[in-house]
Amino acid sequence: MIEFRIDRRSGVSTYVQIVQQVTQAMRLGLLGPGDRLPTAREVVEATAVNPNTVLKAYRELERDGLVEARRGVGTFVTRSLASDLTSVEAPLRRDLAEWVGRAKSSGLAIEEVDALYAAVRDEHFHARGPGRAS
Repeated sequence: MIEFRIDRRSGVSTYVQIVQQVTQAMRLGLLGPGDRLPTAREVVEATAVNPNTVLKAYRELERDGLVEARRGVGTFVTRSLASDLTSVEAPLRRDLAEWVGRAKSSGLAIEEVDALYAAVRDEHFHARGPGRAS
């Protein structure tokens, strides 16, 4: 079962963090069709967030067709977002894990690793002007 980690200093609203963590777990294959999300009460006990925040996140996931609320039973994942390219055994994931290990061994702080990753990711996925990759 997924365990939510809420970063109150991130500037990202709590319900968005919950939505992002569920979708990330689905992309990585950690959550799949039929898996039950923790109840709002369980999330509140673990993270001390407002239950309405959890319910707002779950409603957004349901609106996106990713989960289904079953009255009196719980909220369940309805489909998979995982692919062979994102699985734990995927070559790209192993390559990235090795790179992160080298970065850590080189003495980079996690914030520096995040900055490097974001810069390289943006070079490959976001347009920066005429002739650049998008």
